[in-house]
Amino acid sequence: MHLHPIHTVVACPPRRVTGRRFLLPAPRLPIRAGVALVAAAILTASCEKPAPARLPPPIVQVAEVTLTNVPISTELIGQLDSPQNVEVRARVEAFVEQVLFTEGLPVAEGDLLFELDRKPFEQRLAAARGALAEAEAALNKYRKDVSRLEPLAKSRAIPKQDLDNAIASVEIGKASVLSAEARVQSALIDLNYCEVRAPISGLIGAKEVSIGDLVGKGSPTLLATISKLDRIWFYGNISEVQFLRAEAATRRTGKKMEELPIDLILADATVHPAQGEFVFLDRAVNIGTVTLRVRAQFPNPEGVLRPGMFARIRVHLGVRPDSILVPERAVVELQGRNFVWVIDADNRARQRPVRTGETIGNQVLVVEGLRAGERFVVEGLQKVREGSEVQPLTAAQMAQTAAQSPAAADHEKE
Repeated sequence: MHLHPIHTVVACPPRRVTGRRFLLPAPRLPIRAGVALVAAAILTASCEKPAPARLPPPIVQVAEVTLTNVPISTELIGQLDSPQNVEVRARVEAFVEQVLFTEGLPVAEGDLLFELDRKPFEQRLAAARGALAEAEAALNKYRKDVSRLEPLAKSRAIPKQDLDNAIASVEIGKASVLSAEARVQSALIDLNYCEVRAPISGLIGAKEVSIGDLVGKGSPTLLATISKLDRIWFYGNISEVQFLRAEAATRRTGKKMEELPIDLILADATVHPAQGEFVFLDRAVNIGTVTLRVRAQFPNPEGVLRPGMFARIRVHLGVRPDSILVPERAVVELQGRNFVWVIDADNRARQRPVRTGETIGNQVLVVEGLRAGERFVVEGLQKVREGSEVQPLTAAQMAQTAAQSPAAADHEKE
């Protein structure tokens, strides 16, 4: 049997004529088409994804701004030097015969350091003494001539001119004796210069000559250098701004520059056990470097500090009350300006410009921009945006959260 599809026939009402317009009834869809449309709508609705759940705000570590008394200091870079560096030089021309000291060890004032060849100077001294003896003998003869001629001149047995010549010869003889004595003294001094002794007590450096070298020819030859080390000097340059700040701090504390305690920080970051003091401040600012040259003095009883060492000094300028310190990592530098992320009462991050001062350890002094009681971000700066909501936790709360859920803490660090 052949089956024919069933068609549903919907009867339409008759047309109504109103004037010249014909009003036709709205067409109706077949039942099968309507069922298809409903099914399509149901399938489309079932394919739509649900709206994603809102992510929780990121966790950041915050700290509260507190006021504290901050020790104020400034640091200078410079070099150490001895208060007295004496160069031992040859003062006569001679050959070196002996070196009588150990390099790098202390010497006392008057210790014999070098011996030079004495023989030429002994010969010169002997010749000078011979000339002195001749001059003294001639003077003695002239005096005797005067004694003999005086009675004859009184009795007019000889012309008075002869007596005058004899008296003049005595004066010339005296001058000759003085010249001869000076030559003897000079020869004796040169002979003594053949023994080169330490002019001061201190630490002697390396010898600059060896046995057999000719020294003192043309100019005094450097033999060695001795430095006093019982006190050591630090030389440095302080900028004009640092100087003005130090002056302001000393006026606030009532101290003078020379009364400020100073720490000496060596190249290995250790601090010299004894504090020092300023002993010199230059009268004028160097126009080229816009700095003032300063000198500080430190005790050095063990001689550990040596000339030429590079070091830093930390000058303690007093205490600044009611100051704000924040960790250095909490300060963001952008285009030459410094900012701190502050969390408001609604737990939203706000970027706050601040003016910073000295760096003390791993903290920065905030001079302007923060108030006591405010919260600022310490860790998680990369998670915050202007006006974004965050979940602020203190360091103690972060540690507690990490202890309770190590996995969550590791995820948060990532």
